[in-house]
Amino acid sequence: MEKAKTRQQIAIEYGISPKTLGRWLKKANIQLPARDLIPPALLGEIYARFGRPVVTNGG
Repeated sequence: MEKAKTRQQIAIEYGISPKTLGRWLKKANIQLPARDLIPPALLGEIYARFGRPVVTNGG
């Protein structure tokens, strides 16, 4: 099961800045809880909308 994550962690997964992530979420009409960890259910919504980030070894 997915663990809760910060906005910074999600932005890093996608290779973008947290500000860009915020713009993506706003455009997709996805609202995050203020200053809290993002719960697994909401992470699932983000990944469904933007696709699951591809993790590479060594960048």
